[in-house]
Order: sequence, then structure tokens, then C-alpha cells
Amino acid sequence: EENLLPQKLFEVDFPTVVARKIHHIKTKPPLSKPIIDVHSTDSLLLESHVLDSDRFCIIGADLRDVPGLDEKLRRFHLDPELPTLLLSECVLVYMTPAQSSSLVHWAAQTFHTAMFINYEQVNMSDRFGQVMIENLQRRRCALAGVELCLSLDSQKERFLRAGWDQASALDMMAVYSGLPQDDVAR
Repeated sequence: EENLLPQKLFEVDFPTVVARKIHHIKTKPPLSKPIIDVHSTDSLLLESHVLDSDRFCIIGADLRDVPGLDEKLRRFHLDPELPTLLLSECVLVYMTPAQSSSLVHWAAQTFHTAMFINYEQVNMSDRFGQVMIENLQRRRCALAGVELCLSLDSQKERFLRAGWDQASALDMMAVYSGLPQDDVAR
């Protein structure tokens, strides 16, 4: 149903990543045609670090710079009054605890009705977690926020301390177990 569609979807990534994504959209007709067909040229902005249309906006920004992020999102008409779903996938673990706390706090204070889904590592102090950390360190990829990923409780606490009224956490086995069995069987 039309009224179940998001008012507008925002995607944020580092500017260099966004530039690559936009380049692929521009050069691949299966990606660009649906956007161009739906939007007249006067409602579509396509630059190296921004693609903005009526229903979708991808922005190059550094999530560690919360004031800059806020300014860019508002420039492209993010409406914090609308119900908002924020989704991050393996993002906060790469930020220092202070940086991720600032971002999570900003989200809690900015959006009037919001849910933040954070898909991220937990149990990083167990053997599997330690092997993952060692492998990433060998690749010179630091997990600056790993101390907040020690458990489901530490993940919940991150959000509660940053101003969210409630927080819950599930591991992937719990999520998988809760899926409809017909979907799992597919």
C-alpha cells in the first residue's frame, strides 16, 4: 500500500563510498532508469556526493561529525517530526565510544518518534570475538568501539545512557528462531 511506504529514505555513508555508488547509478541504466523515470529533472539532484529525489536521498557524510551530519540531513529535508527508523549495520563498533555515544544521543534527541536498529557484533570477549579482532588488527582495521560490544547488555546500555527511553537486544539465533518457519524453510 502506498501509505505504508516511507516518506523518504535517507542513506548515509562516507563521501568516497557515496561517490562510487552514485557513479554506478549514473553509469548503469538498470540503476539510473527507475530514478529518472520517476522524477522529473527539476526534482532530482545528482552530484558526486549526493543523490536527492522526492523519495530517496544518499548523502556522503562522516557519522563522527554529528553537527555536519545533522546539517546535511536537514538541507535535504529530513523531517524529525515523522516516525523514523534508523538502521546501522556494523557501524558503531568502528567509532570510539564517545563518537558513537554522540551519534546515538543525537538520534534520541532529534527524532520525536524513532526506533534505532543496530546490527552489530556482541560477545567480543569470547574466543570467536577475539579471533575476529586479531584478524582485523592484522589488516590494520581497528574496532575503536569494541568495548561496547562485549554483550547484549552492553549494547542496550549504550542506548539507554545516550537518552533512549528503552532498549532491547537479541542475538541472531534469537532473531532466526523468531522468524516464521515458512520463511526459514525457503
